[in-house]
Amino acid sequence: MSARLHAGIVGGGRGAFIGSVHRIAAELDAQALVVAGAMSADPQNARDSAAAWNLARCYESYLDMARAEAARQDGIDFVIIATPNHLHLPMARAFLEAGIHVICDKPLTATLAEAEQLLQLVRRSKALFALTHNYTGYPAVRQARAMMRDGLIGEVRKVLVEYQQDWLMEAVEHSGNKQAVWRTDPARAGPSGCLGDIGTHAENLLQFVTGLSIRALCADLTSFVQGRRLEDDANLLLRLEGGAKGMMVCSQVACGEENNLAIRIYGTRAGLEWHQQEPNTLLHKPAGEPWRLLRAAHGYLDASAQASTRTPAGHPEGYLEAFANIYRAFIADVLQLRTGQAPRGGYPTAQDGVRGLRFVAAALESAKRGSQWVEV
Repeated sequence: MSARLHAGIVGGGRGAFIGSVHRIAAELDAQALVVAGAMSADPQNARDSAAAWNLARCYESYLDMARAEAARQDGIDFVIIATPNHLHLPMARAFLEAGIHVICDKPLTATLAEAEQLLQLVRRSKALFALTHNYTGYPAVRQARAMMRDGLIGEVRKVLVEYQQDWLMEAVEHSGNKQAVWRTDPARAGPSGCLGDIGTHAENLLQFVTGLSIRALCADLTSFVQGRRLEDDANLLLRLEGGAKGMMVCSQVACGEENNLAIRIYGTRAGLEWHQQEPNTLLHKPAGEPWRLLRAAHGYLDASAQASTRTPAGHPEGYLEAFANIYRAFIADVLQLRTGQAPRGGYPTAQDGVRGLRFVAAALESAKRGSQWVEV
């Protein structure tokens, strides 16, 4: 039996939601263990966070961590980047240049220019890079993609995608909410708020399921909370590859919403509908026939959906398991490279991240021009 891979993490210290999610996802299938970290820019917080996680090694600098781990015989095999967006590029560069595989939280970087730089770094590196657009890990989402691929939906005519939350309804960035502080700060989040944070997930889900690129868009962006420097609400019309039309609604000020990511696809043969808050169900709407509820973990699903499921039917799986599916595919490729075999993929890449930031840049340009149509 082979030993677990060793992982490190930068960011994700006390008060950060996503760091713990990454750790659980990395370790869920007992194929990796987080052993080292540079978990905060504050030295005391870095030490306290590493101690709380029982890490074997704690660093106060990600640069020191990259150098030291690359020099160790038992150094980390890959690093998790779970920091604000503006740090993704320099951190990824440090570890890629040290020959350490990288798995990074979304969006890829703070800006499109940085994303394009990072993509070139990845292409020159022998190390792997994955981006955690985790919603692609749900079995029902993979089933929807398989049905699209197999022609069961026919030619796509219309796609509706939404991602709505209410956690930024008030100016919580001024009351000490750590997540809100950096996500509403252009210096750390980049030039976009709502679209960069959750709109990139919606764009990625649309492209992953349908296989269609966004060719052009018309965007109306708003900052509803007084004094907020980045948009907290976005409404977009989309023109998709092949002539299909789409709409995207993203908001972080939608009162009463929790984490409402959903997609509806209408083709010439059938429709599909999926809601992240009910993730084990995919609604199939064939023309002239009764609607069908497809449920995770059943033998009638596509092999890609079945391979993403860990528990028997009726035992709900959710966010953490979907996140872990990205890690499982990434770790499998790390092991592939160890044995001299080519990586197989199956997880979002730096190229996906660049596409997401091109989408954001086009939306910002459209809004700047008074909601004119802009090509992506």
